Amino acid sequence: ITEDNVVKVKLTGACGSCPMSIMTLKGGIESVLKQDVSAVKAVEAV
Repeated sequence: ITEDNVVKVKLTGACGSCPMSIMTLKGGIESVLKQDVSAVKAVEAV
C-alpha cells in the first residue's frame, strides 16, 4: 500500500498475462477491498 492508499498488486501465473486481468483487479479485487477497507483509494497492477 502506498502513502496515497493505493494497493499495488502483482498477478502471477496465467493471471499475469491474461487480457482480462484489469477487469479482475477493478471489478473484483478493488471493489472488495474498497468495501471492506475504507482507506483504500484504488488498486493498481505492478
